[in-house]
Amino acid sequence: MPYCARVPPSALRDRKKDRTRRALLAAAVELFETRGYEQTTVADIAAAAEVGTRTFFNYFASKEELLFPEPDDRVRAAVAAIAVRRPDEQPVEVLLRALRAAGDNPGEHLVDDLGARIAGVRARVSRTVPSVSGRAAHAQLVAQREIARHLQLAYPSELDEVGAAALVGAVVGAVSGALTVLFQGPYAEDGERLHHHIHETTSKVLQPWLSRTAATPV
Repeated sequence: MPYCARVPPSALRDRKKDRTRRALLAAAVELFETRGYEQTTVADIAAAAEVGTRTFFNYFASKEELLFPEPDDRVRAAVAAIAVRRPDEQPVEVLLRALRAAGDNPGEHLVDDLGARIAGVRARVSRTVPSVSGRAAHAQLVAQREIARHLQLAYPSELDEVGAAALVGAVVGAVSGALTVLFQGPYAEDGERLHHHIHETTSKVLQPWLSRTAATPV
């Protein structure tokens, strides 16, 4: 009789939780895109995912939390980029590469385009819904602090805590300001073209920093 490995009950429970969480995310994004964020209720999302409202709250505390999944893989991508810095790289160079690593990770914690759809909805809703705008601002602040902490640890002799925070804030602020305008433009509803213009605009905004770094003797 062939041996069949049994899957531990804990692994089966984890798989079921992942499926339920994904079903809730997929249902929410579909409703946000077709019905609108403010017109969609928690009960609507639960019903579309074929679970009860109580189950929804086992996974997410609110609709806003759906748009800000934890952990944020974009921050982890930035931190990983800092960790593999080259000996000759300056702090600004490493930070720019880290931010690009985060920006080139639109899939977040999902393996297909659902993460990109969540990011698109989040960007649009953040401009019009105060509660989401506040959550987005808080999430960005937390991300900046984490990135600045790792940047300071990577360059302890060149950056103190305040200097690292200032550098990250300046660069992120420049990029965020440009993207805010971009999301209001004609490409906001076209995911592929929007991604292209985000990359193009980000590179343009960061060019002065890149030029300054290139002019700095090592």
